[in-house]
Amino acid sequence: MDTLDRTMGGANTRRVRRQGPVTLRDKQIPATTTDQRLLDRRGPSDWVHTDPWRVMRIQAEFVEGFGLLAELGMAVSIFGSARSRPGAAEYELAGDIAQGLVRAGYAIITGGGPGIMEAANKGANEAGGVSVGLGIELPQESGLNDYVNVGVEFRYFFVRKTVFVKYSQAFVVLPGGFGTMDELFEALTLVATGKITKFPIVLVGSSYWSGLLSWIKATMLTAGNIGPAELSLIAVADDPDDVVRLIREAHANGQPAPSGVIP
Repeated sequence: MDTLDRTMGGANTRRVRRQGPVTLRDKQIPATTTDQRLLDRRGPSDWVHTDPWRVMRIQAEFVEGFGLLAELGMAVSIFGSARSRPGAAEYELAGDIAQGLVRAGYAIITGGGPGIMEAANKGANEAGGVSVGLGIELPQESGLNDYVNVGVEFRYFFVRKTVFVKYSQAFVVLPGGFGTMDELFEALTLVATGKITKFPIVLVGSSYWSGLLSWIKATMLTAGNIGPAELSLIAVADDPDDVVRLIREAHANGQPAPSGVIP
């Protein structure tokens, strides 16, 4: 609602409008009110693509993810290739690991897509555990796999990553591509810099990871770009029972990071 404001020492008046904490005068006063613009369906719709509106969507995604998983309990995230097919060794391995972790009392979190993600969700489901899928809007993937029983799909990778890290007490990383590498090195970076509390990070498949680990030791460690403590954040296992054991022992001993079983 507009009011009139008298100038000092004179009879002239100026229009004044207060919009929340904002004060507007004269030509700066818009022709319509905030409520009127909100409720009016006429006019352009490009506002839904502006940065302020995106901020609201981002906030909504955080609220949705946090609200969904707030009471999840102890959980392990399993990562790996979306291209792995049923019957492949790593597909079956992911299912066995998920079943073992469920029997040990953990919920399973994946990206909710096909391949190793599907295998882990399937294993968790078949073992009677909580099978979580955190999906992402991608051109080549459509929806969550059928074995997810608690799921949410995100627009933004960084929101999804935050939810992965916030609600996981360990990462299990099977063979995968760029997305798998991204999750692995982000977790290592966050733990190494103290941005998150240490938790077990287990690579599954020593033959798959041997080249990368050799390069890390021979190049990064030798050059002094990482130290032995950072290298020890990584553990490697081939057997599902060993994966479960590494995670359980780390949590039971109150030392969330494994000692670094690197061949």
